[in-house]
Amino acid sequence: MPNLKNSFADADEELAELRRAAVEYHEFPVPGKIAIEATKQTVDQRDLSLAYSPGLAAPCEEIVKDPFNAFKYTEAKGRPRLRGGLSIAGRARSDGLVSRTGSA
Repeated sequence: MPNLKNSFADADEELAELRRAAVEYHEFPVPGKIAIEATKQTVDQRDLSLAYSPGLAAPCEEIVKDPFNAFKYTEAKGRPRLRGGLSIAGRARSDGLVSRTGSA
């Protein structure tokens, strides 16, 4: 019959090793699991202006005209959504579309 004390000790040791590996996994080589990278070049102020306000307003206004434009101007996979927060075109709602009234 197997020695239960040794079995529990082996299980505890295996769990401790898994925990150490998980902590290391999340810390190295860079902390975290997810990184955000720009999909467009952002070298200077003009690039940033195109990506964010005031540049974000133009695609938001196009989405207000036709909500299906969200698939054209955003990284929508399954449902439209905006990135970049508020713009002069309105406020991003929880459904990812734009509201001119400011209600989220």
